[in-house]
Amino acid sequence: MENPFVIRAYESKDLFCDREEELQLMLRNCVNNTDMTLISQRRMGKTGLILRLFDELKETRPDINTVYIDIFASRHIGDFIKLTAEAAMKSFQPKTSMGEKMMAFIKSLRPQLSFDSITGEPQLQIAYQTAHEKEYTLRGLFEFLDSQGERIVIAIDEFQQIRDYPELNMEALLRTYIQQSRNLTFIFCGSKKHMMADIFANEKKPFYNSTAFMSLGKIPEAAYSAFIRRLLSQRQRSITDDALQFILDWTRRHTYYTQQLCHTIYAGESLHITIDDVKKACEQLMRQGEAVFLQYRQMLTDKQWNYLIAIAKEGSVSQITASRFLKDHQIGTPSVSRRLADALCEKGLLNDDVTLAGTSYSVSDVFLSRWMERL
Repeated sequence: MENPFVIRAYESKDLFCDREEELQLMLRNCVNNTDMTLISQRRMGKTGLILRLFDELKETRPDINTVYIDIFASRHIGDFIKLTAEAAMKSFQPKTSMGEKMMAFIKSLRPQLSFDSITGEPQLQIAYQTAHEKEYTLRGLFEFLDSQGERIVIAIDEFQQIRDYPELNMEALLRTYIQQSRNLTFIFCGSKKHMMADIFANEKKPFYNSTAFMSLGKIPEAAYSAFIRRLLSQRQRSITDDALQFILDWTRRHTYYTQQLCHTIYAGESLHITIDDVKKACEQLMRQGEAVFLQYRQMLTDKQWNYLIAIAKEGSVSQITASRFLKDHQIGTPSVSRRLADALCEKGLLNDDVTLAGTSYSVSDVFLSRWMERL
């Protein structure tokens, strides 16, 4: 049977684990035309949740259309327009009324239209003479979508990327166009928490207090255990209690890494999975990732590399300036520790999770963290 533990895109609700509380809240917000900000660590499953939401809307509210845009690779407003237009074209089928109107609008921009040789999806190239033309096109695109008289939910993934655009007024432009829309609901997703918080929670910024906030954490242990058992049982396989517990502990219930380990275990074809099968899969993943892990070594200074190892060996550190931590790992002064932590967070190699109890630091890549524990 096909491997049920999905490690790429969302496939179906049967292969999607939990998130029922988050899903119901997002459904209510979509129905009530409430814009949302969704923040989580990378690979925690926010994209899968968005696509699960879209699947549910398609089933229960077919009157609400959906558009998903990933702007992670975008560099400027021109890229943003291109990705938004392509995503809209992909969402509305060509032979439908909405699809035909969308294509007519795109043609009015006089683009160079081509199709990806592998996926067959449309690709646009739009020529601009001035920065004003780009702003006019962006406004026109949102106005077109809003004027169709149909509800549309637009999810923009890795939204913090707009902060890297050379156009310094991008936030103000988007806020203006979005504020004027009546039929569009937006979901702004991001993995850089500090940047997303500054965009939406800083009273000096255009998007201040304009959305409902959601933070995506770990799936509860009981829910994940039941999910894994169900998928295995449906395929005539079983797993011991200690093997299942080891999976959840070793991956720290981080969605991507739990799915990846389960995917690897399932590929091992054992009908009755024991802790030995799990540990064998862990070793396999460590070997597969080693070449990539060693590349990180080339990216970092000696102090940064050793600091990352120190965090990995601790698992999680809530007091990075504590004398025990500094002494045990020969880090130096508290200011040095703060500077190293900030640099590694900026590079995306450390997570800094803020709770009521304080800030906790951990290595972002769980497999890298487990590999570093051995060094």
